[in-house]
Amino acid sequence: MPATILITGFGPFPGAPFNPTGPLVAHLARTKLPRTKIVTHIFETSYAAVDRDLPTLLKRHKPDAVLMFGLASRARIVRIETRAQNALAVLPDATGKIPQRNAIAKGKPAAVPMALPSHLMLQAVRKAGVRARLSTDAGRYLCNYLCWHATAAATAKNGPQLAAFVHVPLVAEKPVRKTGSKKLTLEDLVRAGTAALRAVHATVKPKRGTI
Repeated sequence: MPATILITGFGPFPGAPFNPTGPLVAHLARTKLPRTKIVTHIFETSYAAVDRDLPTLLKRHKPDAVLMFGLASRARIVRIETRAQNALAVLPDATGKIPQRNAIAKGKPAAVPMALPSHLMLQAVRKAGVRARLSTDAGRYLCNYLCWHATAAATAKNGPQLAAFVHVPLVAEKPVRKTGSKKLTLEDLVRAGTAALRAVHATVKPKRGTI
């Protein structure tokens, strides 16, 4: 049985009419990995979409790993998230919905560690020539909301072995030629995403009955 890796991104949201995680995930969908099936999904940037689509994807594909990408528009480098916050921001999602509470799960810890090979991913991204760091704060918006629920799934019986989230900075929608600028490009994000995917793949344990 091949391993299955679910790779996700987000669509546009208020303040970000272009979300580079969409084309990034499209590029990663074409990555060839031995004995591995890659499944991709782009979430509408809404709480309802995460609540609806994530359980469906997990049930349908039974992924061994979930690799998620989100946009951090103020970031300048790639951030590999290591914790999910039990918090919600009073900000509208793409459908205009605003959370009516300040915590995702009542009675749960303020933050939980994510199940991912963080240092291996960091080394891989840096080796690919892209600036990156580990982060302990995934924010309070949809990216963090997905982090929380994917992490919960990874700790459940028969859930994914790991759930990793990578925040990427905003890049130009069309390819640009570098002229000494330190700003990342979509090409940089593809290199970083590919490196992160290969690190995740290297961590996934073979299923029973396989070598």
